[in-house]
Amino acid sequence: MQDDNSTASNIYMDQKLEYMKALINGMQAKLEDNEQKYPTLITEGISQLGTEVDTLRKLSKRLEEDRRSLRALAQIGQVVNSTLELDVVLQIVMDTIVRLTHAERGFLMLKDPSGMLTTRVARNWEQESLPDTELTFSSTVVNSVINNGKPLLTTNAQQDPRFVGQESIVAFNLRSIMCVPMKIKDEITGLIYTDNRIKTGMFGNKDLDILVGFANQAAFALENAKLFNSVRRTLDEVSRLKSLMDHVFASVASGVLTIDVNGRILTCNKAAETILGKGSVELFGQSLAHEIPSLALAIRQAVTQVIKSDQSTLGLEASLRLPVRGQAELMLQLTPLKDGQQKTQGVVIVMDDLTDKKRLEDQRKLFEKMVSPAVIAQLESNNFQMGGRRTEITVLFADLRGFTNLSEEINSEELVSILNRYLANAAEAILSEAGTIDKFLGDAVMAWFNAPVKQPDHILRAVKSAVAIRNGEVALHGEMKSETRLSSGIGIHCGPAILGLIGMEKRMDYTAIGDTVNIAKRIQEASLPGSILISEEVYKRIGGLIDVKAVDPVVAKGKRDPIKVYEVLGVHQ
Repeated sequence: MQDDNSTASNIYMDQKLEYMKALINGMQAKLEDNEQKYPTLITEGISQLGTEVDTLRKLSKRLEEDRRSLRALAQIGQVVNSTLELDVVLQIVMDTIVRLTHAERGFLMLKDPSGMLTTRVARNWEQESLPDTELTFSSTVVNSVINNGKPLLTTNAQQDPRFVGQESIVAFNLRSIMCVPMKIKDEITGLIYTDNRIKTGMFGNKDLDILVGFANQAAFALENAKLFNSVRRTLDEVSRLKSLMDHVFASVASGVLTIDVNGRILTCNKAAETILGKGSVELFGQSLAHEIPSLALAIRQAVTQVIKSDQSTLGLEASLRLPVRGQAELMLQLTPLKDGQQKTQGVVIVMDDLTDKKRLEDQRKLFEKMVSPAVIAQLESNNFQMGGRRTEITVLFADLRGFTNLSEEINSEELVSILNRYLANAAEAILSEAGTIDKFLGDAVMAWFNAPVKQPDHILRAVKSAVAIRNGEVALHGEMKSETRLSSGIGIHCGPAILGLIGMEKRMDYTAIGDTVNIAKRIQEASLPGSILISEEVYKRIGGLIDVKAVDPVVAKGKRDPIKVYEVLGVHQ
């Protein structure tokens, strides 16, 4: 009620100031229309009064914004300290922080027993948990906050002299960043990191103050939860039905978990321990909602139905975020747990782990978005070995011109939507010619042709893709506002490159490296919006199949001689 009264009071104050401003404007107009000369002191006083009213209106709006931020921060404290189901609560809290600060992403990282930082919560502006592929941040910023224990704010990391030459800043295209430590008795236990990779100047000192306040509350809440769990583990392990299922568990390959009607864990076999990432001793007698909240939430309705109807529920699929394992895909069967008098005392949960199978399916779907299905069909898993091989490819780089300026004029949500439309157009054009998309670099895309499957006409395919990108952008312009009509500059070069899996067994990229790639990038950098530049080598190979015009050679960094290029006007039918 107090908050409602405060809001009504602020609205009333704003209306009064608006009314005063209107009166002053009316008085000034009468003074100007009246032929009678009034003393200068009166006219200047009225003008000064109008200016002060404007200042009061602006101050009122700023105070209202501050009040809303403080109210949100207070609500955050209430949410964090209201429950020990922190995996769920911290997601809500992080969503609030992202919304208040207008961040694109937010991370909450905690130190594990070895002192290494692990990501506990990672959310984006769409209130979604970030996939593992999006868990990229500035290690320079994180290490700085961990080492000196002080909050850090940068409005444009790309131009901040503190981060010049830092690989993570450049590689991940980071711009606005805030990072604050979480402390318990002056000991850093973790940190909170937010950023916006698209827009500069997104954060200010007020945003940093909000983040610091949340970090302090979150640190104490996490510490309280840790102490509470420690106390719970000291309780005597009691279970009325433990012996009921012991002889069954030894021979069951699937995970089996039993709970009573109140949701407390009664038994857990070895397979279930492996699936859930927790031991039976640790789980015994505890609430399923506390120990495995994602599982409890996924089966809540089914458990109620099983107990109420006394009937089994089969074939229930669940995608869970488990405390130790992380993301897991399970197939569940729920059956009533009965005593000797056939009275339902709880529920038997049988779990089959489909995580590896689902991961392979998801990986293939993801790969199909980057590589033509025709290419995937010809690949064999035995060909994927660490290291590279020298082969001839045609490399294409396309970069949206004017995107950086556009990012400073519109909000993040609209900007991401616009970027996705342009990148989708480029991806479709490349995949339609069986090209391989190496990576998206912010508002740019890199692709190549003639690998891993040989393509005798790979050079022509690359040029056709470039023309399709250009034509697609022209078509998009007819559907978009004038200020969002962007065009790509495209560069193409062909030649030898080292192609293969680069990295380590646990993390590798299928990519191309070499001078051919560098030259294609330099040519693209010299191209104008809507233009397609090709190297002389490309022109020599397919000159009779395309229409071109000669343009000035490209003076490229690191090259002794200028690169002779041609602008593509079209492809012969």
